[in-house]
Amino acid sequence: SAAQNFRFTTPSTPTPLAIVTPLHAFHIQAAVYCCRKHGLQVRTRSGGHDFEGLSYTSSYKVPFAVIDLVNLRSVRVNVEKATAWVESGATVGELYDEIARKSKTLAFPAGICPTLGVGGHLSGGGYGLLFRKYGLGADNVIDARLIDVKGRILDKKSMGEDLFWAIRGGGGGSFGIVLAWKLKLVAVPATVTVFTVRKTLEQNATKLVHRWQSIAHKFPKEMYLSIAIARVNSNEDEEKMTIQASFTSMFLGSIEELIPLMEEKFPELGLVKEDCLEMSWAESNLYTFLYVLRSPSETLLNRNQKSSASMLFVGFGGKMDEILETEYPYPHRAGNLYTILYTVDWEEKENINSEKFMSWMRRVYNYMAPYVSKSPREAYINYRDLDIGTNKINNSKRSYAKARVWGVKYFKNNFNRLVKVKTIVDPQNFFRHEQSIPPLLLLRKRSDLKNHLSS
Repeated sequence: SAAQNFRFTTPSTPTPLAIVTPLHAFHIQAAVYCCRKHGLQVRTRSGGHDFEGLSYTSSYKVPFAVIDLVNLRSVRVNVEKATAWVESGATVGELYDEIARKSKTLAFPAGICPTLGVGGHLSGGGYGLLFRKYGLGADNVIDARLIDVKGRILDKKSMGEDLFWAIRGGGGGSFGIVLAWKLKLVAVPATVTVFTVRKTLEQNATKLVHRWQSIAHKFPKEMYLSIAIARVNSNEDEEKMTIQASFTSMFLGSIEELIPLMEEKFPELGLVKEDCLEMSWAESNLYTFLYVLRSPSETLLNRNQKSSASMLFVGFGGKMDEILETEYPYPHRAGNLYTILYTVDWEEKENINSEKFMSWMRRVYNYMAPYVSKSPREAYINYRDLDIGTNKINNSKRSYAKARVWGVKYFKNNFNRLVKVKTIVDPQNFFRHEQSIPPLLLLRKRSDLKNHLSS
């Protein structure tokens, strides 16, 4: 199973009536036809990373089938044209590995976690080490092959401008099943520089985090910047706990170029050459994944981590400030200083205490409300959160109103355009789940649709 969240592997978790693992596109077409005929919902899984498990389970307790794209994972890189075709079932790690095998100076701007499924990741946006330089993964998709509700295989030209816009960041499971994506690869130096500097509260972490918040977005585009904040054992007293901030960066350049830059922009951190490592861009993703999302006390072989809560700040700015928020469904562009990921981890055997652990994060999330974006409080569709709202189980006249509660947080004013696309391409709402884009079911005339969405 590709399920990444063991919170949804308990006996009480709703399971599918069938799991389809297609080897060819026509297997997906047949599965869509059969599910429509027999009234089953469809959940499409590429990597199984959905935070709420919506790619492989359902909180509605309705009959459903999973179409798992695990066998559709080819990656074809064209170095001369700096493009790649990647099937949705490939992981981000497999994509990066194939690019690195073909070229040391080409890359793709997507996430750092190697087990992310390309399909779901690109459907929601996809940011990573290169997004301040080149934008999101979805921003760099130049074609796609999609199976729609009628079973047709469409490309960019045949699906049309609006649907092609919607699938590049509008969230998975709403418009169809994307078979493959054509990507625009980007240039990187053969060697990049990474570092992680850790500071506890006793080592002035509070002031350093405060300073970082006001300057991270101003760094050159060639810099990725993040802070992981977590509880650790105190250096001064191992029986005592403290808070540690891990400052991690990747720089598209050498150590010799990075040190003067840090001395100018962020001298308070005290970065020295010994803190830095040079490596390839592909290697830097693995470094950043292992050392930002893991506490220093963990080893690479330790599979039994204790329950822990953390926050990850990722600096924005750069290219993200230059892309209009309406250009793609992902709207969180200029004006955002950084994004925050709130996570809590525990062992599978601790699922019995899951509500207690979730309550930690809910309290932290609520505590942060005065300090983050407002009206709406924005959210990232790839960090799916059913706490901010869900759709009704069945199609009804209130579907749009219910969905708008969460929709504007993920998509801001782009939500209405996504609804318009959905109403045209899937008016019966076959592709749906707890946070899928709804059609306007009761407004049949295009004039009514236009008037409603503009109001």
